[in-house]
Amino acid sequence: MTIPTDTELQQLAERLGSRLLAARDRVVTAESCTGGWIAKELTGIAGSSDWFDCGMVAYSYEAKQALLGVHPQTLETLGAVSRETVIEMVAGALVNSGASVAVAVTGIAGPGGGSADKPVGTVWIGWKRRGGYTRAELFHFAGDRDAVRRQTVARALEGLEDLL
Repeated sequence: MTIPTDTELQQLAERLGSRLLAARDRVVTAESCTGGWIAKELTGIAGSSDWFDCGMVAYSYEAKQALLGVHPQTLETLGAVSRETVIEMVAGALVNSGASVAVAVTGIAGPGGGSADKPVGTVWIGWKRRGGYTRAELFHFAGDRDAVRRQTVARALEGLEDLL
């Protein structure tokens, strides 16, 4: 994946906003490694109050538990960057919001924090429609911290569009 520019991220957000509005859906974001960047892109679109519900930035284990209902055992045994954690994050985002669709991201943006099993650039993204199936995908993005985060934001937005 190429590193998306600011303009490309804005275009993705605009396209998604139009689709959300047409479908009468509202979106919630649950973000860790992107630190609210997905919500920033979405709320940067004029009229986003018609289809954006809220965004939750849950960086620490404690925040993931308190804001999103991630189980302590999941975090202790599998870590914050895991399929199970992102599934619990995206489900918790829907439970704790008025949204009908959700996206959650958790990963290692770097430059530190990586390991042999989870190197820098490892990102889990989860998408869910209220009452529907959860989709979770593992990505290995290349580049520095900014590049990993940009790619995560773009893929999260594209996945939401696919969900609609």
